[in-house]
Amino acid sequence: MTDVTPTAQLSAAGVSIWLDDLSRERLSSGSLQKLIDEKNVVGVTTNPSIFQAAITSGKDYEAKIAELAARGASVEETIFEITTADVADACDLFAPIAAATNGVDGRVSIEVDPRLAWDTEGTIAEAKRLYKKVDKDNVHIKIPATLEGLAAITATLAEGISVNVTLIFSLERYRAVINAFQGGLELAKDNGHDLSKIHSVASFFVSRVDTEIDKRLNAIGTADAKALKGKAGVANARLAYQVYEELFSTERWAVLAAAGARPQRPLWASTGVKDPAYPDTLYVTELAAAGVVNTMPENTLDATFDHGVVTGDTISGTYDEAKQILNAIKAQGISYALVVSILESEGLNKFVASWKELLADVDAALAIARKAS
Repeated sequence: MTDVTPTAQLSAAGVSIWLDDLSRERLSSGSLQKLIDEKNVVGVTTNPSIFQAAITSGKDYEAKIAELAARGASVEETIFEITTADVADACDLFAPIAAATNGVDGRVSIEVDPRLAWDTEGTIAEAKRLYKKVDKDNVHIKIPATLEGLAAITATLAEGISVNVTLIFSLERYRAVINAFQGGLELAKDNGHDLSKIHSVASFFVSRVDTEIDKRLNAIGTADAKALKGKAGVANARLAYQVYEELFSTERWAVLAAAGARPQRPLWASTGVKDPAYPDTLYVTELAAAGVVNTMPENTLDATFDHGVVTGDTISGTYDEAKQILNAIKAQGISYALVVSILESEGLNKFVASWKELLADVDAALAIARKAS
């Protein structure tokens, strides 16, 4: 195995590597294809912050914006056209992988307008609109796991649309997400959809948990508190995998599986290390197990490829230790419920802020294009 790269070893351990980034430049330059060829990337995720960064940097979108300005497109229509075009083209790039894996990998995700996160009906309508516009079998529609989003997840899956559930932080909410997923498949079955064609992942966020809890541990300042730093994110994710094993071993799931359904895979998101004191591959090598997805920013992917030490399954058999870590954090007076609530709110607010910045930047670009024409 010495001549096999760490990303190849990770893939052999059953982990699907997805890139947490997309842009027109990645598609046109061939850099995304190179990551597929050399670093075992088999999917892509996007979010409002990624599109904001892509569209507002460089000149890759100037011609398209000028074209849309000439057609009289609004700022929201322009963003819709640009983002769905990038995702559709990425879906084409990943189509061979999707075909080779029966749709399990080769997926590209696009998120509903983040301002709809608290609007069930608005999310359902936007999910359908995105799915129709991209018009690719290997697209995932991303829906945040807010309380309002749970019903939207069920309704979207019931239409036969594959879903990436995002912004999951707590074990309780993860249970509710799996329930929403299985409920959606039950409705899809009743609606006559082929369950084997419906795919889903549940994006469980990792590094942000450490960031928020470490801040509290530092404030406590004792040796016992500081000894727990950098442990919560991995422990929380490992317990999520235990939930996954539990809820996909039930009689309810067995009925769906017999009808051709595929399990909703856990996806580790927010896997870039925020604290430089921690190993830069922490949320990759410590969260390897069969049937998971790890969606990485490119610097984390590069670090894993360069020096990741992959030792196979690092999740199974760790549940008691993970519970002890969370219990020890609770004993320090840190509220898990408060932390995950803050993280969900911050995550959503960050995406909404990025979207508003994108609207403003594209609006300005449209105005410039109109003046130039």
